[in-house]
Amino acid sequence: QVQLVESGGGLVQAGGSLRLSCAASGRTFSWVTMAWFRQAPGKEREFVAAIRWTGGSTYAADSMKGRFTISRNNANNTFYLQMNSLKPEDTAVYSCAVATRYYRSTVDSSQYNYWGQGTQVTVSS
Repeated sequence: QVQLVESGGGLVQAGGSLRLSCAASGRTFSWVTMAWFRQAPGKEREFVAAIRWTGGSTYAADSMKGRFTISRNNANNTFYLQMNSLKPEDTAVYSCAVATRYYRSTVDSSQYNYWGQGTQVTVSS
């Protein structure tokens, strides 16, 4: 079993930055991919970024490339989402997730079998 706990959300003005953390406990040896998704009110869950546990390859949604960066610290089983140049449309609940099977694509939320509870990010204009 894997438990994921997000932190770092909050209220920020447009143009500001936030760093989200996802701390994991439990069976981490089977991890393949870690990711961040977000869901705004009335919208579907959206892929944000992902990183491979082994090798560290990263992937990001086109609309977030250059602004959002995913990283990991394998030593403490934590991964992060650095968000810069935030916009009001980035307002959403951000959730971290882990997949324990390899899939070439990282954007499908159904491939992730462990999820955190989510953290609210609100960007004011």
